[in-house]
Amino acid sequence: MRVPILTGAALLFAVSSCADVQDDSQSSDNAALGDALPGTNGATFAAAKANFLAQETADDGLGPIFNERSCALCHQTGAVGGAGENIERRYGTLTNGVFDPLANTGGSLRQLFGLGTFTVNGGQNCQSGTDANPAPGATIFAGRVTTPLFGLGLVDSLPDSAFDTLASREPAAIRGIVNRVTTALPNPLDPSQTTGGTRVGRFGWKAGVPNLGQFSADAYVNEMGITTSSCIRGVPNLAFATENRANRAPTNAIINGCPDDQNPGTDDDLVAETNNCAGGVNELQDDVANFTFFMAHLAPPVPLAIVAGTSQDRGRMLFNSAALQCSSCHRTDSDVFRSTSAGGIQAGIVFAPYSDFLVHDMGTAGDGIGNAGDSVAVTHRMRTAPLWGLRSRNKLFHDGGTTDRAAAILRHNGGAAGQGTAAANAFNALTQAQKTDLVNFLGTL
Repeated sequence: MRVPILTGAALLFAVSSCADVQDDSQSSDNAALGDALPGTNGATFAAAKANFLAQETADDGLGPIFNERSCALCHQTGAVGGAGENIERRYGTLTNGVFDPLANTGGSLRQLFGLGTFTVNGGQNCQSGTDANPAPGATIFAGRVTTPLFGLGLVDSLPDSAFDTLASREPAAIRGIVNRVTTALPNPLDPSQTTGGTRVGRFGWKAGVPNLGQFSADAYVNEMGITTSSCIRGVPNLAFATENRANRAPTNAIINGCPDDQNPGTDDDLVAETNNCAGGVNELQDDVANFTFFMAHLAPPVPLAIVAGTSQDRGRMLFNSAALQCSSCHRTDSDVFRSTSAGGIQAGIVFAPYSDFLVHDMGTAGDGIGNAGDSVAVTHRMRTAPLWGLRSRNKLFHDGGTTDRAAAILRHNGGAAGQGTAAANAFNALTQAQKTDLVNFLGTL
């Protein structure tokens, strides 16, 4: 382990102790970007943050192909845990009219770097190479900017019913879809989550990830190439114990007869360390647990105060107007956005993420990337991006293709099928002064 951390029962105790505080209505209004939620164990948060910052090496299992060497190198804008400057590269094709991620050759995520030459098994010479660009057979290409993590523990704590409520409040023409997904790696601290169970996806550009633990383990293997195993209520969980393939058909992670990387087998194997989870071990692998704790306990961004009668105030009124309908998807419902103790954070924190965490048909404004077998219409669905902390970000829209907020709004126009088209057109019809007011309001978030 690269840094001192609390693991196993110690970490679980530290996390659980935060859930004991059950105040009626808490506030994080005094938090600076990157601070911890109220009630968080400071020592545990600092150790988890250090693990989030730690750069991996081949000795740790990095690679054979990867996109970065630490979590923080992809999440750093504004503060550790923020959005990234990185643009993730996705690809795929259409086969018989449905999306094909080319999974047999490593799709749909492209890893940009490789270990190069490395030796294993007493001197066997291996060469990782790097992913081909473009990937063989790919016809669809998209970029995705790294998303900020502030406040996501609050979102993770919400029950599935919260998202159903949000959907029911939206106008039919732009109503989002609650994206229920299979849980590959449950949160050990939430008894309602089970391996293979269903939970509302709320993280990622496609709302395809149901909790922050799975988000962590998925990023660890896909972005850094580090495989892990965990124990869920005494049962081994190997969902993230297998390396990615390279997209250089017909090779894969077993390159020229070599093992997956410098450390053959699962890189961080909690299952093996605990004798196959004997005795009912219920915890995530140590690094994954630390990443999860850090993300879960990051405080949400605090908006700037707005003075009545200013440009920002006029922009706020436009944002909430029926004509623009920005707030129909970028929501702040205070009765819904209220944390529970699920997952070990403090209950009763009211927050305003400016999102419904639902997926919407964005028409041609969607990125065209999906899961195997998705229709073209499904590949156009995108999760509503939370706008809290927007002023600390520079790369906007799902592909990071603009730094201009007005341009990002106009890019919601996805043609006749796009649920963001009406809002983009309504914004475009505003006077220049009104556009400036709205953009100035967004600068307070």
